[in-house]
Amino acid sequence: METTESTGKPKTMPMGKSMPGLTEGLALMHAGEKARFWIPEELAWKGQKGRPAGMLVYDIELQEILAAPETPPDVAAPAKDAKTTKSGLAYKVLTAGTGKDHPNKWDKVTVHYSGWTTDGKMFDSSVTRGKPASFNLNQVIPGWTEGIPLMVVGDKTRFWIPKELAYEGKPGKPQGMLVFDVELVEFEKLPEPPPPPEVPKDVAAAPKDAKKTDSGLMYKVLAKGKGGDKPKADSRVTVHYSGWTTDGKMFDSSVTRNRPATFPLGNVIKGWTEGLQLMTVGEKTRFWIPEELAYQGKPGKPAGMLVFDVELIEFK
Repeated sequence: METTESTGKPKTMPMGKSMPGLTEGLALMHAGEKARFWIPEELAWKGQKGRPAGMLVYDIELQEILAAPETPPDVAAPAKDAKTTKSGLAYKVLTAGTGKDHPNKWDKVTVHYSGWTTDGKMFDSSVTRGKPASFNLNQVIPGWTEGIPLMVVGDKTRFWIPKELAYEGKPGKPQGMLVFDVELVEFEKLPEPPPPPEVPKDVAAAPKDAKKTDSGLMYKVLAKGKGGDKPKADSRVTVHYSGWTTDGKMFDSSVTRNRPATFPLGNVIKGWTEGLQLMTVGEKTRFWIPEELAYQGKPGKPAGMLVFDVELIEFK
C-alpha cells in the first residue's frame, strides 16, 4: 500500500490530520518504539474513493516527537511593548538574531513559523512538520512581505497581522487578525524586479478601435509580433502579463515577479483560451474580458470584467 523504506526518508505528519486510527495509535507510542497496528475501516478511510478499503495494517517506528509550539499568551491582541508600523502591522522581537543584513521585499527567505487565530487555534506550523518553509517574499500575504524584511538571520519575531494585511476574508483561509511566530533561518538575495506596469488609460472600458469577437471578448494589438503560426486551444504558451480590474487595481503580474508564466491554454479562463489564439509570437495585446469569460463570480477571484496586457513569448 505505502512504505517509507523505498525512499529511505521518514515521514513527518501532524497529529490529528491523518486517519483516526493512526492518530489514536501514535498517541500510545514513545520515541524509538516500533509497533504494529490493525486499523478497522471505521478508523481508517471509511470507504473514501481512491483510498485503501477495509482494515489496514501498519508497521510504524516512531523516530521523533516534535512538540507543537505553545499558544502565545498575547495571541488575542498585540502586546503593550509591541511596535506598530504605519500599515497597522504589530511586531515584537522575541529573540535577537546574529545577522546584520535584512532581506528585501523580493528576496527568497527560509523560515520556521507557526500561526494562530486570535482565539488561540493554531492553523499552520512548519515546526510541527519538522521542515522550514522557503518562498519569495513578494508572493505571500502583505503582512509577511512587510514584516520579514524587518528581521535579520536568527531573529525570532511575533507578528500580529490585521485582516487587511492577511487573507482579507477569503473563503477557506484563516479569518481575522492572525498571529505568527517567525524565525528567519536564511535568505537569498534576488535581483530587484522591475516596477509594476502603469495602469492602462482605457482600463474602465474598451476604446472604440478595439476589436470584438462573437463571444464578447474585446482586444487591441499594442505591438505587432513576428507573424507566422498562432497557438491552438491545446497549445502550451509562455507569456508575460499583467491584469487589472476596471477600477485600475492590478491583481496579478508576471512582470513584477520578473518571471514569465507557462501553462496549457486549456487550463485557463475562457477569455485567455480564446484570446491567445489570436496572437503571434512577440505580439503584445490588451484584452477586455467580460466576467462570463473570466472567473464568473467565483469566490476569492477578481470580479467583473478584467483587463490584461499579454505578451506571447513562445508556444508549443
